[in-house]
Amino acid sequence: MPALSPAFADIVDLLVAVPEGDEAAVAAVRQRDAHLTKPAGSLGRLEELVEFLARWQHRPEPRLDNPMVTIFAGNHGVTDQGISAYPRAVTAQMVANFTDGGAAISQICALHELNLRVFELALELPTGDITLEPALDDQMCAATIAYGMEAVAGKPDLVCIGEMGIGNTTVAAAIYAALYGGKGADWAGRGTGLDDAGLRRKGDAVDRALARHHGELDHPLAILARLGGREIAAMLGALVAARHQKIPVIVDGYVATAAAAIAHAVNPASINHCLFAHVSAEGDHARVLERMGQSGLLDLGMRLGEGTGAALAAVLAKTALHLHRNMATFESASISGKE
Repeated sequence: MPALSPAFADIVDLLVAVPEGDEAAVAAVRQRDAHLTKPAGSLGRLEELVEFLARWQHRPEPRLDNPMVTIFAGNHGVTDQGISAYPRAVTAQMVANFTDGGAAISQICALHELNLRVFELALELPTGDITLEPALDDQMCAATIAYGMEAVAGKPDLVCIGEMGIGNTTVAAAIYAALYGGKGADWAGRGTGLDDAGLRRKGDAVDRALARHHGELDHPLAILARLGGREIAAMLGALVAARHQKIPVIVDGYVATAAAAIAHAVNPASINHCLFAHVSAEGDHARVLERMGQSGLLDLGMRLGEGTGAALAAVLAKTALHLHRNMATFESASISGKE
């Protein structure tokens, strides 16, 4: 791997030296599942969800007593390039909406008893305009990753990562182009509702950013610092800390996946504890998932962000675990088993 700023040394170590999952816990889940009153495998991916929780919680009897949805909010200097249909001020306004309970994610979490935490990341100080300068210097990027690591405090048993940030689909597209190749137009989507002219500006901004930082994009964490954003760095930190604290992670959509893509590019095994909630309608999210060997649990045509897809996947995980815990066994229900 190419030389990297010393600021990122500890983060690379944490991404490389990752704990394995607990296969004995998975075996215990499968043993109970075999006695439940249903044909083997008949609940499909719901059964896999329980195994996922057991493997990465390291518990033969997984639980979801404290599932947490985390939203990281940041602002982006690249919005000066006319790449968003909304002004930067909307980021802070939406953070207030999350807190006041008026956003979609707020309502999903309230209905399904998911804890919601929102982290503002220096909204008054947008990142550098990536078409002209780095988004963050290496030290600030590393410090933001470390901040995201602290965000999983409070002993959650599941972490859903999501984001808010006007302009962040542009920086995510830039990250994907730097990681996987291609031009801005190959990765950029309409975001919050860009018209055709805006979409062209967006693709052009990504191309100019790649040209501006050419020669400095030789490591995934360098790509994050040059092209990314505070919310993406913080989501990466949350993902890393969760792995080391035995907490499974559900990743939201197009922008949140950029954090996982950085981790995967450093060490593909570092995201084994992550479930990808859905296939976003934004950009070419499906192709990103394919590049990482992943698939989305849901495909609902969503592109809202703010952790909504991850929260809905958590609802399915709660349902799967409830069934696993509370269904009768063939013996307890006096039902004949398979001959």
